[in-house]
Amino acid sequence: MTRPLIIAIDGPSGAGKSTLGRMLALSLNLLYIDTGSMYRAVALAVMESSISRNDDVAVGSLTGRIDIDLKGDPDSVRVTLDGRDVTEQIRSEEVTDLSSVISTIPAVRRAMVARQREMGERGAVLNGRDIGTVVFPDADVKFFLTAVPQARAERRFNEDRAQDPNVSFDETFADMTERDARDSTRADSPLKTADDAIVVDSTGLSIDEVFRQMMAAVQEKASHRDAETQR
Repeated sequence: MTRPLIIAIDGPSGAGKSTLGRMLALSLNLLYIDTGSMYRAVALAVMESSISRNDDVAVGSLTGRIDIDLKGDPDSVRVTLDGRDVTEQIRSEEVTDLSSVISTIPAVRRAMVARQREMGERGAVLNGRDIGTVVFPDADVKFFLTAVPQARAERRFNEDRAQDPNVSFDETFADMTERDARDSTRADSPLKTADDAIVVDSTGLSIDEVFRQMMAAVQEKASHRDAETQR
């Protein structure tokens, strides 16, 4: 029996990974795993604990003890932390900023990768920074989504403004630039393009145009895999 598809979507902030990941998961009837939400949940757990966010050992130990899960349809995924729904809480700016910092801690990444692999084996669309290179290097289809920084910052700004009407584009752009640098230069699982990834530049394209391009690649891969299985 052919195992369910595993689709990896990597790329920098603001490239459209979340929107397109949900669209693919819905169309293919697969679990949608937004790994960024999982790191945000870890950040919230750290903030609610008595440990120092600067204590890598303690943060790593805490990550190994907590239970993080994703439930629901791709367009309405709920994030739980030890059984408690924290979907709204993890979207705060403070949680987002801390998640970017603690995601560089090797022990945190190891714990999250193990959980992501466990969840993804059921068949899933996963998005993040290291899905195709570390989490599922044998994924059936790997995408690397990108766009020019200005376009990515505009997308992020529209998202940020929905949470905080007072945020400025310059703040969003500076935050995105800092995060890009941190993700690309960290020692553990840096953001990079997998050798066999399909690079998709969404600059100047609508979400629907990018979605059709990605679906065509998935369908082609799935048909080849089915043909191989039947031999």
